[in-house]
Amino acid sequence: MKKEEFINHVRGSLIVSCQALPGEPLYRPEGGIMPLMAKAAYEAGAAAIRTSRVVDVKDIIETVPLPVIGLIKEHYEGCTAFITPSMAEVDALAELGCSVIAVDATPLTRPGGLSAGEFIRSIKAKYPEQLLMADCSSFEDAEAAVEAGADFVGTTMDGYVLGDKTSADPPDFELVERIAKHIDVPLIAEGRIHSPEDAVKMLRLGATAVVVGGAITRPKEITASFVREISRFHAE
Repeated sequence: MKKEEFINHVRGSLIVSCQALPGEPLYRPEGGIMPLMAKAAYEAGAAAIRTSRVVDVKDIIETVPLPVIGLIKEHYEGCTAFITPSMAEVDALAELGCSVIAVDATPLTRPGGLSAGEFIRSIKAKYPEQLLMADCSSFEDAEAAVEAGADFVGTTMDGYVLGDKTSADPPDFELVERIAKHIDVPLIAEGRIHSPEDAVKMLRLGATAVVVGGAITRPKEITASFVREISRFHAE
């Protein structure tokens, strides 16, 4: 899929993140659950799907006629970046035919000691036609990723690098607005978007599209949010 085609397809729309980690109720090593989540999102009107793991990327591409933003979460000894941190994961995703590959674009360390910018440049050198989404934690990350050749920037990693935010915190509207105003590359807002109102506000601030995950596809987290509020009610 060409860049402009992808942008036109997702502009002003919702991208649903369909992922489950080991230890979570919906995680299955053999896959099978996330394609059903993706099908539900597609039938509800989602414009694209973001997902991880080879098995889920492959099955979702085969299940729904939507662009897929693919990534692989991999932990390497001595490294802190975990979202598509090396060329091995990029190779696997490129072979699957992902519309977009998401990579960590933060100062977290990765195999080979490459900076985020060096890693993005190496991907573009090997796969010049492959669209890349840079998962950023700050305005500076986004600037560096764009300079290196990223096609899209996202706020996915906001709060992860410093560890100063939790999934229950509000979205970083200020970061989204700053990137949208000052960086001339499509911004995909992502991270702690808890409600439709949050999503619309992101679009008003200039995001090209919005990724929502936990508020839609993680029933354990959704249930916990209800339980927290009910517990507060009983504590009044």
